[in-house]
Amino acid sequence: MEQKVFVYNTLTRKKEEFKPLNAPHVGMYVCGPTVYSDAHMGNARTYISFDLIFRYLTHIGYQVRYVRNITDAGHLEGDADEGEDKISKKAKLAQLEPMEIVQKYTVGFRDVMRILNTLPPSIEPTATGHIIEQIELVKIIIKKGYAYEVNGSVYFDVEKYNQTKDYGVLNGRNLDDMLNNTRNLGGQDDKRGKLDFALWIKAKPEHLMKWPSPWGVGFPGWHLECSAMSNKYLGEQFDIHGGGIDLVPTHHTNEIAQNIACCGKNPAKYWVHTNMLTVNGQKMSKSLGNSFLPDELFTGNNTILSKAYSPMTVRFFMLQTHYSSTLDFSNDAMEASEKGFKRLMNAFALVDGLKVSAHSDVQLNEIENACYAAMNDDFNSPVLVAELFEISKIINSIYDGKTSIDAKNYEVLKNIIQHFVVDILGLKNEQAANDELPKVIDFIINLRSEAKSNMDYATSDKIRNGLQQIGFQLKDSKEGTTWSKI
Repeated sequence: MEQKVFVYNTLTRKKEEFKPLNAPHVGMYVCGPTVYSDAHMGNARTYISFDLIFRYLTHIGYQVRYVRNITDAGHLEGDADEGEDKISKKAKLAQLEPMEIVQKYTVGFRDVMRILNTLPPSIEPTATGHIIEQIELVKIIIKKGYAYEVNGSVYFDVEKYNQTKDYGVLNGRNLDDMLNNTRNLGGQDDKRGKLDFALWIKAKPEHLMKWPSPWGVGFPGWHLECSAMSNKYLGEQFDIHGGGIDLVPTHHTNEIAQNIACCGKNPAKYWVHTNMLTVNGQKMSKSLGNSFLPDELFTGNNTILSKAYSPMTVRFFMLQTHYSSTLDFSNDAMEASEKGFKRLMNAFALVDGLKVSAHSDVQLNEIENACYAAMNDDFNSPVLVAELFEISKIINSIYDGKTSIDAKNYEVLKNIIQHFVVDILGLKNEQAANDELPKVIDFIINLRSEAKSNMDYATSDKIRNGLQQIGFQLKDSKEGTTWSKI
């Protein structure tokens, strides 16, 4: 059955029917991380949200080219072209090559994405791998009259652009308001206007990451990178551009201006944004001391929450809130998600053992349609999860012999779980993966017992110490050896 999807478009500020430019092909670009530090929970929330969108569009038959970049140069400490390059600064402090910083945090980012069961994008380009494309883009924008060069740097002329275009089309603000609320930056006298932003930045002698250009040795502006890479892999205009809501005022606004100045087109038809994170009702931020990394959430090594939570619990927790709504972390919310996730997984684990009858008390096509309806309504995962809880009740009732199900509805049930739980929500039963753990530990204990019997105490101690290092404690008694998690 063909599905009609509606998506909230930040550009038009309304929900619209999703009509790809070149169906069944879909182009989706999502702004990736700047790899100068560990992936944070805001990253995780954004990429889980777009993983959901990627999975669903693929499931209903679209051929999605999902491009998510790696920013490995050009992102300064301040969004308005001020401060040092974040990666170069980290490299200097650590006395490392910038690419060592990039490699470390790119690997870490991909590890977190894998642990959270997000699918890899179709293409994951890097800014440093597309310097030529960025230089060519700057040349075109200068030629079109929307940029100017001063002392080896090139700036986008926002006020000139706004004479014939709408610079604030995405953020909904007019130019005068933006000018009045933008401070003058010291040392930025090369700019003609307060809102002008750098396309190419002249490198100081001590700057670590720099390339030759027609304007001298320098490096690209942060906003330029995404325009060059989206243009190369998805064309002058594509279907979906995504990212966090914090990118709307500056980064995405500047991307649109660059692309229209260069190509005459808004780069994306639909602009989709995830909302921010809060902790106990307060905005999550390092300055408030209430932020934590995904790994700190998985291990419980944080001062905010009372215990550790598994990756799938975290993913489920995030999917219980619509991507466009604020997501609030609290002990109560995480506890409730953990219990709910286990309840669902325990019910779904019963499906293979259900007794199939000649007749059925349940008709599951209606619930299946409701699941599709939820996802078609702006990828509404909370409503989908609510439908899955209804299904879990039905499963438990069938398992207890209170309700019967026939072969036809049994197939629908299995399809719902495979399609919506596994393929679309991307949830895995972590308990199933741990079912063999006791057997493995017991096998290791037996090996240790054999070593002790052979008076090989070095091996015996090595096994005990090794298990302790990975979180398992052994206790010897007259009755034998028992184990527990530390």
